[in-house]
Amino acid sequence: MSEENKNPAEKKPYRAVRTRTAGRGIADKVREIITPTADELGYYLWDVEYVKEGADFILRVTIDSDEGITIDDCEAMSRAIDPILDLHDPIPDQYLLEVSSPGIERELTRDDHFELCVGEKVEVRLFAPVDGSRVWVGILGERDEEGNIPVETAGVTRLFPRAGVSKVRTVFDF
Repeated sequence: MSEENKNPAEKKPYRAVRTRTAGRGIADKVREIITPTADELGYYLWDVEYVKEGADFILRVTIDSDEGITIDDCEAMSRAIDPILDLHDPIPDQYLLEVSSPGIERELTRDDHFELCVGEKVEVRLFAPVDGSRVWVGILGERDEEGNIPVETAGVTRLFPRAGVSKVRTVFDF
């Protein structure tokens, strides 16, 4: 079937694959737009990601609260932000909206994540080994002016430069 005889809904326009930087820009715009709504509903906006997975673009919104997050909370947030996103239209592509909780073991990516998790047990994964190990588990301390990540393990506090850290996540002992 020729391109002009196809149903317009079946035509797929050429789209360049978005880079992580472009996705981050969209995520930042969405964060700005929906933060007041999250605040009104009593949620903390943990993260906003805009990613392409397979053929789908996904807007992933992660919320938290002191009481934890239920499926009803996710549904309430989704229903509240859907018309706001439609009104502001910050995303040029069709996308799937996912609203979820960060989970009990959550990745720390933003400055406010580190501040909120001081005193919690974390796992720090490094790009290169320090004293023979790429993975360190301990209690997260307050970051210094340079953004170094302090972790107390076995009574010793180690400072890991942010540039050398590939991932930090909280650890829950089951």
